[in-house]
Amino acid sequence: METKSFSSNGARFWQKAGFRHFLLVSPALVALILLFAYPISRILVKSLFAPDFTLKHYAYFFSSSLYIRVMWITIELSVLTTFTALVIGYILAYVLRRARPGVRNIFLLAIVLSFMISLLVRNYSWILVLQRNGAINILLKYFGIIDHPVRLLHNKFGVVVGMTHIFVPYIAFPIYSVMMGVDLNLEKAAQNLGASRWQTFWRVTFPLSLPGIGAGALLVFIMALGFFITPALLGGRKEQMLSNLIQIQVVDLLNWPFASAMSAILLVVTLIIFFIYNRFLGAERLWGGVKT
Repeated sequence: METKSFSSNGARFWQKAGFRHFLLVSPALVALILLFAYPISRILVKSLFAPDFTLKHYAYFFSSSLYIRVMWITIELSVLTTFTALVIGYILAYVLRRARPGVRNIFLLAIVLSFMISLLVRNYSWILVLQRNGAINILLKYFGIIDHPVRLLHNKFGVVVGMTHIFVPYIAFPIYSVMMGVDLNLEKAAQNLGASRWQTFWRVTFPLSLPGIGAGALLVFIMALGFFITPALLGGRKEQMLSNLIQIQVVDLLNWPFASAMSAILLVVTLIIFFIYNRFLGAERLWGGVKT
């Protein structure tokens, strides 16, 4: 009798504990359902039912060379932006790790303040800099490097520059946080053992910073795939990304089913790229783990 009573009390205790745990995670669960699961399911349903079940929107997308080309441009611009942001962000994080605390705090404050500036303001600032009579062309003419203005706006170059400027902090902070956990004495030990600065960087510093590189690069690439404002303002007609075409279908043509189909395709492409990343690099790098 005592054994049965003890087991029943224990079961009731775990049931209550499990219920309490469920209550703790329920706000996050509700947020995920309302902000992610429900909108995505609505998009999928709208792309497949118009009003009856159909795959014509997906078939039209993959049968059109225009949309295939736009998808390729979207991936190409995302890769270029991720690479340039990675190079600049890594250099920035490397310098900040070795800077004096006072200088480091000033630069960190400047980076944080950049998040408070509107995306529209930053993009219009690049228009002033990159246009035919902008600051860069004026300087190039002043030093006699060019005779005629260089086309720096409404092309891939302008889009990559604008997106890189926006995404550098997103990739610099993960790398910087990882570098702050690396003991600089490891570099000194490598140099004392005869390694040059270049060898020390490639064999000590760079491998230890890979978790930050992996997290920042994946974050920037996924954000770049769905970016909209910069390609719309700094890109030309030949540099339209898939998000821009989705906006045209929704706002101008009111073609919600086809826009939903394109959104679903973009989501699937993003998931495929994530799984490829996880297969070869390991998603564990997002939190500094080691892929086994």
